Amino acid sequence: MKRVTKHFFADKDIQVILGTLLRVGVIVSMTVIFVGGLLYLLHHEEQLVDYHVFNSLQQEYSSISSILLGLSRFNAKAIIQFGILLLIFTPVARVVFSVFSFIIERDYLYVIIGLLVFGIILFSLSNRLVH
Repeated sequence: MKRVTKHFFADKDIQVILGTLLRVGVIVSMTVIFVGGLLYLLHHEEQLVDYHVFNSLQQEYSSISSILLGLSRFNAKAIIQFGILLLIFTPVARVVFSVFSFIIERDYLYVIIGLLVFGIILFSLSNRLVH
C-alpha cells in the first residue's frame, strides 16, 4: 500500500507566491519612490544642485527612525528613502516566506539555511539602518 503525504502547498504554488511577492514589492516601492520624487520636484523646483561637491556628512535620512519621523512630517526625501527601504526589504520578505514554506514542508535543512541567510541579512543591515 502506497503512503500518501498531504502537502499544504505544491512547489509551483510556492513559486507563484514568491514571484508575486517580489513583483508586488518592487511595484509598491517604485510607486512610493515616484510619488516622493514628484513631491520633491514640486517643492524644490527652483533649487539648483551643485554636483561638483559631494557632502558625505549629509545623512538626513540614514536610519529607519529618521525616515519614519520624516514620513510623519510628509517629507519628500523621507518618502523616497522609505521606497528604497521597501525595495531592500522585498527580498528579505522572500527569505522569510521561504523559511515558513520550508517549515510547512518539514524540510529542516533548508529552514536552517534560510535562517542563516536571514541572520546574515539582518546583521549586515543592522549596522547601517539603525542608529
